[in-house]
Amino acid sequence: MNQMKKALVTGVTGQDGAYLADFLLKKGYKVYGTYRRLSTPNFWRMQSLGIYDKINLISADLLDPSSIIEAIKVSDPDEFYNLAAQSFVATSFEQPIHGAEITALGVTRILEALRHLNPNIKFYQASTSEMYGNTTEVPQNENTPMKPTSPYATAKLYAHIITDVYRRGYDMFAIGGILFNHESPLRGIEFVTRKVSNAVAKIHLDLDKTVVLGNLKPKRDWGYAPEYVEAMWLMMQQDKPKDYVIATNESHSVEEFVNNAFNIVGLDWKKHVKTDSSFFRPLETYHLQGDYTKAKNELGWEPKINLEKLVEMMVKTDLERWKNWLDGKSIHWDAHNYPSEKNILTRMGNNERKTD
Repeated sequence: MNQMKKALVTGVTGQDGAYLADFLLKKGYKVYGTYRRLSTPNFWRMQSLGIYDKINLISADLLDPSSIIEAIKVSDPDEFYNLAAQSFVATSFEQPIHGAEITALGVTRILEALRHLNPNIKFYQASTSEMYGNTTEVPQNENTPMKPTSPYATAKLYAHIITDVYRRGYDMFAIGGILFNHESPLRGIEFVTRKVSNAVAKIHLDLDKTVVLGNLKPKRDWGYAPEYVEAMWLMMQQDKPKDYVIATNESHSVEEFVNNAFNIVGLDWKKHVKTDSSFFRPLETYHLQGDYTKAKNELGWEPKINLEKLVEMMVKTDLERWKNWLDGKSIHWDAHNYPSEKNILTRMGNNERKTD
């Protein structure tokens, strides 16, 4: 009888962490997940998926090496998925040092702990398409030069490279999954895709009139998060550790996403969307489009959900949530607790727009 595999997932409270935990549980894994202690618990995603009681939760922080060591000792995992990070690009401009400590050096702390405790544990690092920045090559693959345009992307690039260093230097199974944008109804409401789907639902239900966005011109390669966590797992099942791009081979502008979202409820987005320079980044990444050929050929992975289906899914889910909330039903979600952004000041509002 095969022994049950064990996995440790950092950032299990996030979109990818929750979906990955659900995927691994269905594969028969014993799943451990780390979370940071907060004054208000952030377990709604796991609760909405019905897996909260099935995950072994461990309090840990990537700033604290002893907590990382303790999490590894407690879980004794076969596979370690590092999905924890300061993951919002805009915040990385506001808190660049804190973001680097978590997103960059936090990965080194994990790798050092694994090297000393058990170098045979397989390690997955959540890398990102943001690392490409404003590279001149479109589409981007595993060999495309990277030119990050934010503190977040720079920290992720360090983490990606240090993972490769430990792979080659210490013969560890350590890999980086270069995932392009991937969304879902579990996406954080601070991200533009979920901000839009939530706003469309509220406007359609006469709970709001407008939504304020930043730059509508950048193009992104948007996929469906549950499909992308499957790709993470497939990478970890290979005989040799390799990095892979996970994407859809398509790119669409933010404006296209917005237009599709408002079309779901039969509204003209131009009547409800305003733009504000305070939501513009000091440096913008303009065109990200991935080439997943390597993943298709070696992992047998391909995306199934296109942009139109993704947008429809997100808008309809947010509509259902707000209707349930209006009916007084108790549901696991985040939007009703989110403050109005008009009172939140940012440094970016005082910056002139810049290009690379």
